[in-house]
Amino acid sequence: MSTDLSAVDEWKRWHEQRVETVSGPHGPLSLVGTHWLADYPEGQLPAIPGQWTEDGEEVVLRAAADDGLLLDGRPFAGEVRLGTDGGASASRVVLGERRLMVMRREGAWAVRDFDPASPARRAFQGIEATPYDADWSLPGRFSPYGSENTIQVENADGRARGLGLGGELAFQVGGVEHTLQATVEADGSLWAVFADASSGQGSYRFRFLRTPAPGADGRVTVDFNRVTLPPCAFADHFICPFPPPGNTLGFAVEAGERNLDGRSSV
Repeated sequence: MSTDLSAVDEWKRWHEQRVETVSGPHGPLSLVGTHWLADYPEGQLPAIPGQWTEDGEEVVLRAAADDGLLLDGRPFAGEVRLGTDGGASASRVVLGERRLMVMRREGAWAVRDFDPASPARRAFQGIEATPYDADWSLPGRFSPYGSENTIQVENADGRARGLGLGGELAFQVGGVEHTLQATVEADGSLWAVFADASSGQGSYRFRFLRTPAPGADGRVTVDFNRVTLPPCAFADHFICPFPPPGNTLGFAVEAGERNLDGRSSV
């Protein structure tokens, strides 16, 4: 193991911020339901007042005053047309301390219910993570595909969905080159869903790797110290994609977030 004190301190701050984020009132641990509107044609969602129906590019919410919903911070009664929210913190509709986030995936609408009183949030003990090791911060190179390649992969909720892959991220471990297929985000950064030899045996069954946007020459730092658990490690109602074919590494990545404290690997 090799270390750099400034990098160690930065990693510690990153880890502390991650714990604060996931354990926040409306962080991943507070998700208690993802309700797909197509499964509720009458618009009555479990434990959520009002009538929620999809209408093309919008969701229509109808509610009475005694439903207790707030829209944009004010008591709501009547009908409103909603688009997608930018996350739980941007949810326009709330119920008490709960935030009801409107989302869309591949044309399908859903409402997510974030409740600060969730059992998962109350039981949270922390994130098990391996201390920073400079040997896991590796030089890499990204080779983009000619165009985005969308493949169907199984998601944590048992449904297959499209995963857009923009190229291959190459790096070496122990003098051997390995590659991961990665998604190119809107800001140019990379995101890869991967498993490794420790998955389910010391680490969660799969994890997320993110890198900054590669340089013009494709070079980028691949820092496994900042590998994160997927949202579905915190709540069963997330729809995280499983690793695509070829994204299971044959060695153990003993770095980054490994599991939730107090929980066995699954």
